[in-house]
Amino acid sequence: MVVVQVCDATMINSNSTAWFKKILIKMKTFLSLRMMSVAFATLILCSCKTNPEEDKIAVNAERIVSLNGTITEILCELGLEKNIVGVDVTSTYPASMVKLPKAGSNRNINTEAVLAMNPSVIFVTENGLPAEAAAQFKTANVPVIFCKQDYSIQGAKDLIKQVADTLQLQDKVEAIHKKIDADMAAVPKYDTKPKVLFIYARGAGSMSVSGGNTAVAKMIELSGGENAANDLEDYKPYTSEALVERNPDALLFFDTGLESLNGTDGLLQMPGVAQTNAGKNKKIVTMEGHLLSGFGPRIGQAIAHLSKLIHE
Repeated sequence: MVVVQVCDATMINSNSTAWFKKILIKMKTFLSLRMMSVAFATLILCSCKTNPEEDKIAVNAERIVSLNGTITEILCELGLEKNIVGVDVTSTYPASMVKLPKAGSNRNINTEAVLAMNPSVIFVTENGLPAEAAAQFKTANVPVIFCKQDYSIQGAKDLIKQVADTLQLQDKVEAIHKKIDADMAAVPKYDTKPKVLFIYARGAGSMSVSGGNTAVAKMIELSGGENAANDLEDYKPYTSEALVERNPDALLFFDTGLESLNGTDGLLQMPGVAQTNAGKNKKIVTMEGHLLSGFGPRIGQAIAHLSKLIHE
């Protein structure tokens, strides 16, 4: 720190005045250069932050909180299972994740609960975190890694690579990618293309159908089926009239969703179901929610399983 003491002008003679002016000029030049160097350094730091690809700051993976089930699964595949201290409710695989402290669901994240986990880094998908929650984590100086997720086989591979690159674990990626390729090679081929309708249910009073731009719709197509509600966007409320009109060959549920309807017997009692091909043939199939819609390391296994369910 430079301390400048300002003297009364009457205390300085002519010789000392000239000397003092020289000192002031030198100090002014020094401080100006100093301020310029600080400003330049700040500019460099800011410019590094504008392009994530150039941000090489190491991520501390000592205490990870994952707010997405697929990212959680990827972190475990990368060997970091023991580093995860908290997860969201979609993180159900592997089984050890179910026992961890929960941070909420989807965009309803409990920021206080997350910060209480003392995370060194937080992982989440793009658009998976409310702006106010992101701001709270920033204020607490906890880095948040936003990952892009695309509902495709290549998208699953890209997400795995992104997480691995962030944690400097690139050497683990090839083995996971090869496993996906091997699983995809084992997916059975069928000549038929059944029409499948996915119904998201939380009891008979809360049901919606999956439109064409959803993760489940993509899975149905990758499994050799046709999504019966491709004309819709996102999820739309279920109606018995629309069900009969679409007349699906198979009805698909999360396993917990069908349970909330009292199983197959309860579903078949609902208006319109018995009038569809799926109802007549009792073609009601279920899958574990995260496996069906996760698009993670087990995507090949999920496609193979769904293919058999809707074709056989």
